[in-house]
Order: sequence, then structure tokens, then C-alpha cells
Amino acid sequence: MKADAIKLDGGSAGSVDLDETIFGLEPRTDILHRVVRWQRARAQQGTHSTLGRSEVSYSTKKIYRQKGTGGARHGSKGAPIFRHGGTYKGPTPRSHEHELTKKFRKLGLKHALSAKLKAGELVVIETAETEGKTSALAKQVASLGWKRALVIDGAQVNEGFAQAARNIANLDVLPSMGANVYDILRSDTLVLTKAAVEALEARLK
Repeated sequence: MKADAIKLDGGSAGSVDLDETIFGLEPRTDILHRVVRWQRARAQQGTHSTLGRSEVSYSTKKIYRQKGTGGARHGSKGAPIFRHGGTYKGPTPRSHEHELTKKFRKLGLKHALSAKLKAGELVVIETAETEGKTSALAKQVASLGWKRALVIDGAQVNEGFAQAARNIANLDVLPSMGANVYDILRSDTLVLTKAAVEALEARLK
């Protein structure tokens, strides 16, 4: 399938061929959901921790005698039923990561790209190059109507463009190997350079 390409100044840059097996799929939310869950689980730190009964700072002395008090028998002030006692089966540091096959992750990326194209939120530009001036790039982004955009370049991101985009709110830049389902879906506009299209097609075939 054909897609029009533009320049950063809004001018035409011809067209580019998009592989239908990558950009022409019918997006499935269940596949996208599974891949996003896998990504977010990997990003979760898992450093949550609570003190158990054996870890709270209390004396181990029996708090009162076993019999004759008229109350229930207790041996430790650190028991979970007491205020400031240990937590019963509380969270401990662990990894939230779970398995997802490489084949399925590739499929998820294909569906994410197809979803953006179908929604009309995919833009192809000739190159992502600029002189390194943030103000100039900000004007170009505003004139193109990109509110929250993700720009994906080829194997290497142009240094001047990355430097200029660094201080522009809601404009993210990634190399082709950094393309992922979560960042693609959360952007309002997905911007691919011609080099990015070639790199993604080579990666996903």
C-alpha cells in the first residue's frame, strides 16, 4: 500500500510503500492488551515491602502471663492483630515480569502500527533532521498539528533533531529498535521516517 510522505516544513516528499502484512492488519485489542501488560509488568520495580511479625522492632518477651488474666492468651506484641504489629502475608520485593514469546511481541507491534494507520494517526516524513534549534522545531511541530507525537527514526536518531526535541513537551524520539507497543499507542500521532519504515519492515518480516 502507498502512503504520502512529507517534509518537516509540510512540503511533499513523494510516497512510500508500506508492507500490508505489517501496516494493513485488522487491529486486535486483545493482542495489544497482552503486549502492553507484558511491557508494564517488566517496567514495574517490585520493591514494595512490609515488615512481618518476625521483623517488627518489639521485645520478644511474653506480654503477660498465660492464664488468670481473663483475656485471650498472647505471646508477642508484634502479632498482626496488635497496632504496629507485623503485616500478615504482606507484599515482599519480587519481579512482576512474565513470559511472552518473541513471535507474539512482534505480532503486537504489527497490530499497533496497523492501528495507527487505520486511525489516520500515522505520518511518514522524509527525514528527522534539524539544525538543533528547539524553537524552530517547535514551530514546525505546531504547524503540523502534532500534539503528543512519537517520532521513530532509523537505526540512529539524528543528533541535532534529538537535541532540539529534548525540551519540547509531548514530543518523544526513538530509534527503530526502541519502537514498542506502549509508546506507540499512547501517542496521538506516530511519525515514521522513511528509514524507520525500512528498518521496521526488516525487523518484523
